[in-house]
Amino acid sequence: MTNLLLNQALPFSLIAGAIGLAAAWGLIVWIKRQPDGDERMREVASAIQEGAAAYLNRQLQAVSGIALLLFAAICYFKNLPTGVGFLVGAACSLLAGFCGMRIAVMANVRTAQAATVSRTAALRNAFNGGAVTGLLVVALALLSIGGFYMIASQHLGLRAAIDSLTGLALGASLVSVFARLGGGIYTKAADVGADLVGKIESKLEEDDPRNPATIADNVGDNVGDCAGMAADVFETYAVSLIGCVLVAFLTVFGGDGKPDPAALSYPFVVGGVSILSAILGIATVNFGKGNPTRLLSLGVLISALASAVALWPLAHIFFPNGLRHDGQIASTHGIYFASLVGLLMTFVVLLITNYYTSTHHSPVRDVAKASETGHATNIIAGLAIGQHATALPVGFIGIAILLSYHFAGLYGIAIAVMAMLSMAGIVISLDAFGPITDNAGGIAVMAGMPKSIRTRTDELDAVGNTMKAVTKGYAIASAGLASLVLFGSYVQELKVHFSSLGVAMPSLEFSLTEPKVIIGLFIGGLLPFVFTARSMDAVGVAAGAVVREVRRQLKAKPGILLGKDKPDYGTCVDIVTQAALRQMIIPALLPVLFVVGVAAIPGLGPVVLGGVLVGTIVTGLFVAIAMTSSGGAWDNAKKYIEEGNFGGKGSLAHAAAVTGDTVGDPYKDTAGPAINPMIKVVNIVAILVIPIFF
Repeated sequence: MTNLLLNQALPFSLIAGAIGLAAAWGLIVWIKRQPDGDERMREVASAIQEGAAAYLNRQLQAVSGIALLLFAAICYFKNLPTGVGFLVGAACSLLAGFCGMRIAVMANVRTAQAATVSRTAALRNAFNGGAVTGLLVVALALLSIGGFYMIASQHLGLRAAIDSLTGLALGASLVSVFARLGGGIYTKAADVGADLVGKIESKLEEDDPRNPATIADNVGDNVGDCAGMAADVFETYAVSLIGCVLVAFLTVFGGDGKPDPAALSYPFVVGGVSILSAILGIATVNFGKGNPTRLLSLGVLISALASAVALWPLAHIFFPNGLRHDGQIASTHGIYFASLVGLLMTFVVLLITNYYTSTHHSPVRDVAKASETGHATNIIAGLAIGQHATALPVGFIGIAILLSYHFAGLYGIAIAVMAMLSMAGIVISLDAFGPITDNAGGIAVMAGMPKSIRTRTDELDAVGNTMKAVTKGYAIASAGLASLVLFGSYVQELKVHFSSLGVAMPSLEFSLTEPKVIIGLFIGGLLPFVFTARSMDAVGVAAGAVVREVRRQLKAKPGILLGKDKPDYGTCVDIVTQAALRQMIIPALLPVLFVVGVAAIPGLGPVVLGGVLVGTIVTGLFVAIAMTSSGGAWDNAKKYIEEGNFGGKGSLAHAAAVTGDTVGDPYKDTAGPAINPMIKVVNIVAILVIPIFF
């Protein structure tokens, strides 16, 4: 029975992926059947869609050139299968981003129309739009990795298949960095420019059609929050799955001394189960009624419980006698408990991030209250919240590492990460829900719909803002755990490499008494700061160009503010498109250049590079959590004031909150989230360069 299930593990995961695609297609059909409003609403939605598609097409051209150069380099220095894996990962990551954007654009206008009926109808439209993205991303990841691994292992052998999967991981991660950075620069440059001139200088409402940057702002929601997040979570899921397989190959062996086939297959089964549990959670939200936050949270809970129940018998079937790792035996219960650690970590991160970014809790309200005394105190309060928000997540990540390692060693940590990522389908549904409701509100304003419609969409948008912050925290925490798994794989790969060369292996203890380790920690700790600085610079430059263009239009055509002249939306769209594509290149390539540079310098070697990896993981985790938490708190503090608190819209507190929100925009939607794939690029490139430089 066990052997039969082992042989069918990969086919099962592929079937589950196909079921996920079928469920996503069913939701697409349902969304298409929903009313899409009047002609004016369709006109606005069409302009947003055209802008988003134009940007992604130009991004594809820019990224494709870089990808082909890297493909040639990988084929030359490594081998063709690894190069092909790189192209597969890059292509699937791009496809995930495009699907995320396309579905969001389809759902936003229908959500605006559904808001004319009820809040529940709007919630269902927006959530199902996000659910399509969630199911497509995890199904695409499972199908691409499972299919590639199956074909490669049959034709090239197990070792070559594992090596080529590393190329796939790099392709997915590198494209994700470009998508996160490019989309983040686009959306936040447009958002900051629109807010500074529109809200503060011209006293215009959010998404007022008289604002020349409003279409660019709404386009940005799709290319940054939807396409960027889809590519981000695709690569997180893909890298975690590949990292788990790599750890199994390097550390878990059967009685014959060969890699344990059960340990190699089990991560794919976890992935298959996760898709089925995500479908159950999505159905719960669709058929439930009540408070939006509670309903969405219930969907996550049902999905987690379904995964927890399913993984119990599967752990006993695949590991009836436990598994042997690093000379030790992990029990069947230990393997299952490691997966429970991952599931519990998901809820812990969601709850902590919700506390620091929701309007219902004191941190956001404290930032809003600080706005009463001016812009500076708002900024100070928001920065403080971000620093506070690092403590609990990092503490619990440490506990999760300790427990999962105790249960099953490095493989236990890998299984915990996979279990955490098993929630990706339902979690991405929550993330995409935010920009869809935000766009729906923009369409409602630009189409001249009643204010009551905007009120409904704003209620959902406030929930969506919290959900976006929560899912960013989830992605960053899972990235921290996944990077630790990749670091462990780096150390094991070094041992295998030096053993195959038949040379004396250098010490790989990474002791803090070794100066080379400290040098590596300093270099690695520096990288997230340089990376985020370049990202913030890019947003500032692009936003400045938008501000100047909006001011120019309002000065040249005073009739715009009176509603007599129509703004030139296209110029702002073109400005942010060109700026995003131009500014994203250097930051995105920084992690590759850092690793290759350190590896290529004679005298530094694998120990310094190992220190670089650890330094990047540690500082990257803190910086990412702080930036996304501060940004989310600033954003929702503004929303809390706009609900009528502390003077409401037009007050001095509101003006200060808008300033905080504009500072927080690149924090939470550009630099902070992009650290997630950047950390993994560093680790994957380090694994790939071992046979080249060492």
